[in-house]
Amino acid sequence: MSSPESVTSSITVLAENIGGIDSTEVTLEPGVNVLTGRNATNRTSFLQTIMAALGSRRSSLKGDADAGHVELAFDGEQYTRYLERRNGEIVFEGDPYLEDSELADLFAFLLESNEARRAVRRGDDLRELIMQPIDTDEIEAEISTLEAEKRDLDDRLDHLSQLGNDLPELEAERTSLEDEIETTSERIADLKDDLEEFDLGVEASRARKEEIESAFADLQNARTELESIEYDLETERESHAELEAERDDLEAELDGLDDDLESPDRLEGRVQELRARKRSLDTTVSELQSVIRFNEERLADDGFDLELGDSIDSDSDGDTDTGGDITDQLLADSSDVVCWTCGSQVDRERIETTLDQLRSLRQSKLTERSDLQDQIDELSTRQKDLREQREQREATETRLEAIDDELERRSQRIEELEAELEAQQARVDELEDDAGTVENAAYDEVIETHRELNRLELERDDLEAERDDVDARIEEIEAKLDERDELEDRRETVEAELTDLRTRVDRIEENAVDAFNDHMESILSILEYRNIDRIWIERREKTVREGRRKVTRPAFDLHIVRTTEDGATYEDTVDHLSESEREVTGLVFALAGYLVHDVYEIVPFMLLDSLEAIDSDRIAELVDYFEEYVDCLVVALLREDAEALSDDHAYVREI
Repeated sequence: MSSPESVTSSITVLAENIGGIDSTEVTLEPGVNVLTGRNATNRTSFLQTIMAALGSRRSSLKGDADAGHVELAFDGEQYTRYLERRNGEIVFEGDPYLEDSELADLFAFLLESNEARRAVRRGDDLRELIMQPIDTDEIEAEISTLEAEKRDLDDRLDHLSQLGNDLPELEAERTSLEDEIETTSERIADLKDDLEEFDLGVEASRARKEEIESAFADLQNARTELESIEYDLETERESHAELEAERDDLEAELDGLDDDLESPDRLEGRVQELRARKRSLDTTVSELQSVIRFNEERLADDGFDLELGDSIDSDSDGDTDTGGDITDQLLADSSDVVCWTCGSQVDRERIETTLDQLRSLRQSKLTERSDLQDQIDELSTRQKDLREQREQREATETRLEAIDDELERRSQRIEELEAELEAQQARVDELEDDAGTVENAAYDEVIETHRELNRLELERDDLEAERDDVDARIEEIEAKLDERDELEDRRETVEAELTDLRTRVDRIEENAVDAFNDHMESILSILEYRNIDRIWIERREKTVREGRRKVTRPAFDLHIVRTTEDGATYEDTVDHLSESEREVTGLVFALAGYLVHDVYEIVPFMLLDSLEAIDSDRIAELVDYFEEYVDCLVVALLREDAEALSDDHAYVREI
């Protein structure tokens, strides 16, 4: 149940085998219920009954019971809890009021064993108790998530920064390439102009001119094809070399494997044989242990008890003197025992010697069994290693076969390319010879111009391809740099969220401490202790060691301010308080926790016990103070302490 309903009806509590209670049924009323009576009247057990029904696991079963249960009914609803002892532990089942009773256990169920009260009595650091109901784990998890995101953003921004540094160099490279392309294009244009201005009509016919131009076009195409074949051939040779290197490595690896591997299947038979022997030894050891234990028990009991009376009665003459002789004979030597196998007297040392021999035999069997297990483990490991080596060899051999096939295919391709290269080179040579045959003194300049023009056009193509690559890289970087503003904005947001989360825990702790101090001051003002002016919590930082490093962690210290008889004030610690003052301080702290964490919004009950350290008038003031916060306040008091409370409260005098 996440939030309580107001308690408007009577409350029925039924319990069986809880604490010291055999069985009981008690009716409580909304408001204050006073359990009054002497000590040892099951008042605390009854409070544990209510705790169990509300969801607490800090209740106990009756010592002589294996199971118990409790029922709590009010406002038309019923809540049940079943307790059962299993394997030495108490198991809780049923449908309690609260799914999680942690907060109520700390600050609503204020019995003497209450952890908040005990922590104050011991002088513990109170931070864990105060902060325990506050879910700071979720905040810490969120901090970790944001820190990881921030690291990722930093890495991406660093990468973009590096890309931004690369951009000027790429832009300069692009400008340089464009300048080279422009220069080459201008040179190509000049050569074309030279060819057009060259007057072939004076020296040769138009057919002659076309013949020359055709010869150079064929030569250019042949050279381009030659370069393509050379590239393919080089690629195939590199792949062939890589495959040969891999084959050499695999062959070396294969040589390193043991050729004479033992069969793992053969070892399996040996393993099964050893396991069968071990099972037989297990049976033998178990039987020996049973025999040893039986004989040890019989030896401890001095053998079987003999029915001496029956022996006497069975004598033919019933002579009691004869029976006395038999008894004397049996008890004549205290070192003799009656054998439990044949019924005769046997010297104890002989039996103990036999037992020692049995124990020695059992120990030797245990040693033999251990040796067998070691052999089984060794053979099993050997089996596993053999299988892995066999699988490794098979995989290596399969890969070698594939490499051999690939090498054969590539060798064949290399031979084909070499033949193509040789043929293409012959064609280029032939075309160059053909171009040379059309040369003469008059056409030398034309031929050289064509050659230069072809070279420059190829060079320009390479430059343009390189420039296109640089342009693509620049566009890619610029597209990524467009994300930088968005990433920087997100990083600022993450940084702000981290700052807020890291300070949120501090703010929560400060607010909790302030709230505790305010409520403790209010409660202490009700109690009106003359020698205790103030109880307050100080939040401070302390250095602790975590592993090899020292870290700073917050700590909550409890302080007490006192006033001397002459009116002077001074600060004291819990260590210097008397036992009764510690009880009061612990109770004040726990009651403050009830108010700080709004426990009354979670469970409509509050249980108070062990208030003997407070006088009856102050108890009455506390009860009146908390009555307005809780629908049902149940307080256990001695009769004399209950006298100061109002008669309007409900009183339970018998449980």
